[in-house]
Amino acid sequence: MELRPYQEEAREAIFEQWDSGVQKTLLVLPTGCGKTIVFAKVTEDCVRKGDRVLILAHRGELLEQAADKIQKSTGLGCAVEKAEQSCQGSWFRIVVGSVQTLMREKRLGQFPADYFNTIIIDEAHHCISDSYQRVLDHFPAAHVLGVTATPDRGDMRNLGQYFESLAYEYTLPKAIREGYLSPIKALTIPLKIDMSGVGVQAGDFKAGDIGTALDPYLEGIAEEMGKYCREKKTVVFLPLVKTSQKFCGILQEHGFQAAEVNGESPDRADILQDFEAGRYNVLCNSMLLTEGWDCPSVDCIVVLRPTKIRSLYCQMVGRGTRLAAGKDHLLLLDFLWHTERHELCHPASLICENEEVAQKMTENLEKEAGCPVDIEEAEKMAAEDVVAQREEALAKQLAEMKRRKKKLVDPLQFEMSIQAEDLSGYVPAFGWEMAPPSDRQKQTLEKLGILPDQIDNAGKASKLLERLEKRRQEKLTTPKQIRFLEGRGFQHVGTWQFDTARKLIDRIAANGWRVPADIVPQEYKGAKVWNKKRISWRF
Repeated sequence: MELRPYQEEAREAIFEQWDSGVQKTLLVLPTGCGKTIVFAKVTEDCVRKGDRVLILAHRGELLEQAADKIQKSTGLGCAVEKAEQSCQGSWFRIVVGSVQTLMREKRLGQFPADYFNTIIIDEAHHCISDSYQRVLDHFPAAHVLGVTATPDRGDMRNLGQYFESLAYEYTLPKAIREGYLSPIKALTIPLKIDMSGVGVQAGDFKAGDIGTALDPYLEGIAEEMGKYCREKKTVVFLPLVKTSQKFCGILQEHGFQAAEVNGESPDRADILQDFEAGRYNVLCNSMLLTEGWDCPSVDCIVVLRPTKIRSLYCQMVGRGTRLAAGKDHLLLLDFLWHTERHELCHPASLICENEEVAQKMTENLEKEAGCPVDIEEAEKMAAEDVVAQREEALAKQLAEMKRRKKKLVDPLQFEMSIQAEDLSGYVPAFGWEMAPPSDRQKQTLEKLGILPDQIDNAGKASKLLERLEKRRQEKLTTPKQIRFLEGRGFQHVGTWQFDTARKLIDRIAANGWRVPADIVPQEYKGAKVWNKKRISWRF
């Protein structure tokens, strides 16, 4: 099976990390982008080198899925380490293993510490738990690959405590733009659901409390779904089995061909098959279908299990992002959840890396309640709104900086000037990134014109230094040029060529350090000037 370009890039990046001395690395791919195919090919490569590979997961469906995908894509068979099944004595070099089975001391003790050369963890956001760590600690020399869909920042910070690097990440927006996932239209339903009485447990909303809070609104939700979901193949996620069953009955009363599945459903496989075949158009479940189930024709997702955990939210929405014939987009229904104390995930959580942009996007979608909006367009508009707000705040800050006659550029001014959202929205993930900037980093930043006092971690300092070096190579403006010109009212100087800024500064200097009368700073655009002569890195 031929890999897609990004899948091949991911495969190569993983081995580059291992070959460079990194033992534990991460692969992040959105749901529907073939993470199982990628680690199947990585597994094949390892086996060809003579390695023994363990695929570790917490659910039987994931193990079966992995074994099936490996066999179909590589032709390699897998042994199983689960319950009464054992890989001991098998000649297969690949083992799919249940963490619940392997974590048991008696079972784990049967394996020498060097038995597995490579360990791949499916749904790696679970691997911080004690059960996974017990298994991983038993094989200390093994290369480890964690595979997960887009995690939230809390997940990344946690994963960064175990994994040493992020080998490769493919984002949801990029997957949509490149045609590998379905576009998503978010529709905010103007139905206010009071969540203020819902408590939090283990970092997320209590399912029991959500069920209680949701109950009075089920009829109204069904009425709203009647406006938008009649012709859609819809999956509804709910907090409790009893809530799922009740809502299924309400939907049937409203004319939907609805079915419900849960962990105890004896005919679960038949119901899922009938839903895929079109005998039902709505499938209600209590978080059963977040992992290990695919139905590409699903074109509507209703999240009635609000969550604070981005990875869980992505998993729910991911049930509808796969491509299918006749499907031009996924409709995602969001509600006006009223919560006073806690932040929860919204459609913005799928696409926004910056918290300010996410908040603004959510506000904008709520203003457009009742109208489906493409999430990429919504994110772009929100980003523009945030930039405008920041520029207003920055103008005030610049006025204060001018009064204080700072010789160095504030990092925020630099980031805004060069329009670097990745810098302004940066959040450290790995341990070394969270440490304070080193003395050497601070000295170098100051030498290059950046005020280091506002940078509170080594990861941010490293990214700034990388960006400064790249700008030097591309002959773009220096921080000192940015400070000088923007202090006189010129805008977005960070997008100019070095030579353009130098020539303008020379004109200002020749005019007694006053802006020439024929130049209006607020309207001035720095033209791109390509100078073949050697350019000095100063002004």
